[in-house]
Formats: sequence, C-alpha cells, structure tokens
Amino acid sequence: MLAQILHPANGAITAPPLLIAHGLFGSARNWGVIARRLADTRDVIAVDMRNHGGSPHSPAHSYPDLAADLAQVITHIGAPVDLLGHSMGGKAAMQLALTQAQFGGALLRRLIVADIAPMAYSHDQSRPIDAMQAIDLASISSRTQADALLAPLVTDPALRAFFLQSLDLRSSPATWKLNLSALHDQMDFIIGWPETTGRFDGPTLFLTGANSHYVQPNARPKIQTLFPKARFAKLADAGHWLHAEKPREFEETVRAFLNADL
Repeated sequence: MLAQILHPANGAITAPPLLIAHGLFGSARNWGVIARRLADTRDVIAVDMRNHGGSPHSPAHSYPDLAADLAQVITHIGAPVDLLGHSMGGKAAMQLALTQAQFGGALLRRLIVADIAPMAYSHDQSRPIDAMQAIDLASISSRTQADALLAPLVTDPALRAFFLQSLDLRSSPATWKLNLSALHDQMDFIIGWPETTGRFDGPTLFLTGANSHYVQPNARPKIQTLFPKARFAKLADAGHWLHAEKPREFEETVRAFLNADL
C-alpha cells in the first residue's frame, strides 16, 4: 500500500476524508502546510505515489496502476472520500473517478484536479531524471554538496530545491527516494493519457494557475464530457505549481468547493 501521512481533524469531523495525490517528483510531505490547514473538519491524508517517497517501487507506472493504488488506500481508510490530485496525481485521480466501478464504486464524493487535463502532453520530463542520475551520490554528505553538483544540470534554484527534497541523506551512501529508472522508462505513460472512457457525475473542480498552459480552453469540451459537473477556477499570478506559489489562495478555493452546496 502507498505510504501515507495522516493529518487528523482539528475538531469535530463533519466531512469525509480528503485524500491528496501529488505530482511527478513530489511527495506527501510537500503538502504538509495545506493539508494541516484543510484538516479543520475532516481527516486529510496525503500519499506518496508509487515510485516516490516511502511508497513501493514498481517497474509499472501507468494511470490504471496509479488509480488502483489510490483505490486501495480509499478502501483502507473508508469510502467515500474527497480526492485532490495535482498534475500526475490529478491524472491518477481522474482515472480513478472514471473507472471507480472497477473497484466497487462509490469511492469518491468530490474531485479536485489541479492544473492538468485528461490529455497527452509533449513536455517530456526525462531531463531532470538524467540530471539526478548523473550525480555521484557516493561523494555527497550534505544537501549543499548535492545542490552544487546539480546546479550545472538544473539551473533553476527552485526546481533544484524541489528535487532535493527527495534526496535521502540518512542512508549511506545517499539515495534518491524516487525510482528514477522506472519513471524514465514509463515517461510516455506519465505524460500521456490512456483515453479512458466513462463518466464521473460527482462535483469536480478543475483549478488552474492563470499563468499555466497545462489546461487550454480547447480541453473543456472533453473535460465536460467526462466530468459533466465540472467547474473551472483560476488562481491569479500562479503557474503550474499553483499550490506552492499561492498556498493560501489555493487552500481557500479548495475549501470553498468542498464545503459548497452543489
């Protein structure tokens, strides 16, 4: 089963659990602040997706695989849940919503998809994997050393800091808490979309960054066919990493959707 971080409700539980699925190269830990703030009237569970963090490694990384992982967690914690997925996690969440009948049905109440659409993309993410694999981990004893070695290959300091959150310096030698070889081999599946048929009739929010290009207007007809109760919202001055760039606004928008009478 996927590794999980539970953020227990701060008060009386009046809403279903919220399950959070991160994006490529992310982890449950990335969502700590937002998860804790959303845990006012519900338990919030953030997971490490397969091949990430503390979750099992597997050579397979397709969206049916990822959806099955999420279904197993939901069955374990008790359905129905509200499900929030960002980027790769958003595709996994959509896949589960459209195929939940395969797992017994009625797993989801509401769905939030953060800055991704049910479509294939062309932005291959293999270069960061190549960069991380190029580092001689046996020579590293600090994150500062790792950052210096990664800098010529990944020039954006924010991206380096994000990748380095998955570096485990407690092991000897240091290791990546990412199954880099599997993610590289499965990249076509990760940036793709299995053209899943079906329909999710529950309330769904597609929340995007206004500066992001991941969800274009031409994706709306397909989204509305698969998710007929879809609503759309944008966060101003935010890009693809909208939850990190505008955490308070992201949290407030998610909270309003989850608590609304729809």
